[in-house]
Amino acid sequence: MTLRVALASTNPIVGDLSGNADKVRRATAEAVLGGAELVVFGEMALNGYPVEDLALREDFQVASLHAVHQLARDLASDGFAAATVIIGFLGSESEPEQAYGYPAGGPRNSAAAIHNGEVIATYNKHFLPNYGVFDEARYFVPGTDPIVIMVNGYSVCLAICEDLWREGGPVQWARDANADVLAVLNASPYEMGKDNVRFELCQRRAQQSGSTILYTNIVGGQDELVFDGGSMVVSPEGHLIARGPRFTESVLHLELGTSHKNSELKVSPGLDSLAEVWSALTLSLRDYVNKNGFRSVVLGASGGIDSAVVAALAVDSLGADRVYAAAMPSPFSSEHSVADAYSLAENTGISIRTIPIKPMFDSFMHSLELSGLAEENLQARIRGTTLMALSNAEGHLVLATGNKSELSVGYSTIYGDAVGGFAPIKDIPKTLVWDLARWRNQKAIANGETPPIPENSITKEPSAELRPDQRDTDSLPDYEILDSILDSYVHHDDSADELVARGFDPELVHRIIRLTDAAEYKRRQYPPGTKITLKSFGRDRRLPITNHWRGLC
Repeated sequence: MTLRVALASTNPIVGDLSGNADKVRRATAEAVLGGAELVVFGEMALNGYPVEDLALREDFQVASLHAVHQLARDLASDGFAAATVIIGFLGSESEPEQAYGYPAGGPRNSAAAIHNGEVIATYNKHFLPNYGVFDEARYFVPGTDPIVIMVNGYSVCLAICEDLWREGGPVQWARDANADVLAVLNASPYEMGKDNVRFELCQRRAQQSGSTILYTNIVGGQDELVFDGGSMVVSPEGHLIARGPRFTESVLHLELGTSHKNSELKVSPGLDSLAEVWSALTLSLRDYVNKNGFRSVVLGASGGIDSAVVAALAVDSLGADRVYAAAMPSPFSSEHSVADAYSLAENTGISIRTIPIKPMFDSFMHSLELSGLAEENLQARIRGTTLMALSNAEGHLVLATGNKSELSVGYSTIYGDAVGGFAPIKDIPKTLVWDLARWRNQKAIANGETPPIPENSITKEPSAELRPDQRDTDSLPDYEILDSILDSYVHHDDSADELVARGFDPELVHRIIRLTDAAEYKRRQYPPGTKITLKSFGRDRRLPITNHWRGLC
């Protein structure tokens, strides 16, 4: 006896119930026409994820329930009534409890099992994550009961995302029920190195439950999160049977009950670490632009490494015809800065224009008579105003080009280089920016293409060029050292004592910590950007702006 299954990774848009349902119908058609009897979609694939406070709206709850039952009828009318389809959606209680601390309307993070035009069973997520980017205890009521359905003689237990990460619950329920299959619906956001962690988790849980794990993950960008797909099937012994592609919609087919010991595994090619990050950044940017209805993007091209990498990402995401750049030299800009910006445009095919800011700068200086830091920041603010004017006049989305190292220590100008609607490398440390630039150029060379990023942008010493002969190293340590300190302090919450104990200079540690803590108010006003690290600013790392704790030794 065999069971033909399909794992469907779709790219939903939060709130687009009809559009997401159409994606489910198309993927189901592909799955069933390929022979699937059981089709498993991702967590909240019908509503999009995360839905945040939409979960608490009665109209959205009602619409979601209607949509899942309409989907069941539509799948039957499409000719797929015989297949069992499992889909994640926003459920809710028919008679919700009314109490303080209880989510309004009793919303549930649910999975519907659809067969013969009906919802034959509903499972509600048992464990609700409330850490990192997740706030599910705020939005959902936890489920308490297991669900086991029969599909072509196979017993199938259901679980949703966090249910797999915790001991007990659905994993133990599957063991107790002697289930053949544990179908796990996921909306698991991308982080560097997380894919291997997921696989090792599936191995352990498959062995603990004694079930074949069907792990389905959604794909696509949603605000600051990006979901990377990578659905997989793991045998009860913990062996990888199949793995789908990452960062793209897919339907992964497999026949259970067939020996896979001597057959070729259905495993999509893996990605090296830099290719993985680049794929995450391009998918996230593409979806942010397209899902929010922008036709094009614009950025300031300074000739530096950050703007060059952002431009290359934008071209890979959207195509050169949708990317615009402005070189905005000031009295302190070097000649090679504009030359490097134009080399970038030539290499990538993007449109570029030069808008000298000296006349505007002189006018401000005549009126305000500024000096020092105010004079430096004025240049950045003129550039920010210029980019926003182009955005308003021509309809572009402005891309902020700052990296995580600068954002950490406050080396960005509010209403200057911090302006924009999206910040693609907001969560990318400076050292990783250089690594990505070299990787992207090497990829181009290997493909017989022109490297997009000018070599001079990679090799020259970084500078904001806001005063004569300015260099980043005038006020910051070498970026290798800075990023090491920031990784420990920001990502791992290490104290000053721990950093000093590892050999970092005490005075430098104290200065970097003070700069990082003092810049919180700036980060709150920075555009959203793609999360790729363990702890991004915003959804992950939430500290008070008014805060006198420094933890300095």
